[in-house]
Amino acid sequence: MSTVPVVTADPAALIAIVGSTGTGKSELSLDLAERLIQRGQSVEIVNADAMQFYRGMDIGTAKLTVPERRGIPHHLLDVLDVTDEATVSNYQTDARAVITEIRARGAVPILVGGSGLYVSSVVFDFQFPGTDPILRARLEAELSTSGPGLMYTRLQAVDPQAALRIGPSNGRRLVRALEIVELTGAPHLAALPEEPVYWKPTVLLGLRTPREQLTPRLDARVERMWAAGIVDEARGLLAAGIENGVTASRAIGYAQALGQVHGTRSQAEAVEATQQLTRRYARRQVSWFKRYAHAHWVESDAADRVDDALAHVDLGSAPSALPARPL
Repeated sequence: MSTVPVVTADPAALIAIVGSTGTGKSELSLDLAERLIQRGQSVEIVNADAMQFYRGMDIGTAKLTVPERRGIPHHLLDVLDVTDEATVSNYQTDARAVITEIRARGAVPILVGGSGLYVSSVVFDFQFPGTDPILRARLEAELSTSGPGLMYTRLQAVDPQAALRIGPSNGRRLVRALEIVELTGAPHLAALPEEPVYWKPTVLLGLRTPREQLTPRLDARVERMWAAGIVDEARGLLAAGIENGVTASRAIGYAQALGQVHGTRSQAEAVEATQQLTRRYARRQVSWFKRYAHAHWVESDAADRVDDALAHVDLGSAPSALPARPL
């Protein structure tokens, strides 16, 4: 018999705000936090945007400056060097520890971000398979010599659903999926199941914007990144080793800005490529988060969006955590 989340009278241990890039998640989290503070509750915000982990990557990630955080404590921003590799399993451990500490202080944690797998690893009871250094090294060597296309074809043969989710160009995730298949003899497991098990009682709030409005908004956002100096920011990160970073070097916007720094792209080409990748990434985010069965969706441009969100932050009714099971 399948196990599905249930709604109970348990107080919510966590509020999560999700949605695609450009929908205003950070602003909603701040507005909602201030309303809860007015009620006499303490609130702290936990970042779930993988690129905002990196020190020095500010313009291209739309990272809030300290004054923009309105005095509300924020966690898991600027915790990695650009040469470090961000992993979902490490993030899950760190984010859950932070959330547990926030709850112990009597405060309400708000998880905010658009990195779907990172959010899901915290909200749902993900259990990640381990890794094998020798196997990983072999697969990474194959990626280096053969490229992602061949690995994508291999993954299609053994786990077509994982191949469809990952796509043919993300070599790092293709390596991990093939590693899991070889280690476990089972399909790639780090994906949101159809019937998720919650880690803790959670209120899920989703922000959405109609595509015809979101697309020009994302394009304009990229143009503002260039106007704000992302090329100079990327140039400054060269000394910090960004091109040696597995994750940071591939960040949308920074990879294209670095191409402009090295003279392999014109500014127009860099901006256009970033716009295309951003639109594609937003579509993937929408597809990921629409599977959140208990999410309450808030229209991003609605005048009453904070009231709408607040009405669903009923700390007496949230999907409850159920006994853990491997995913």
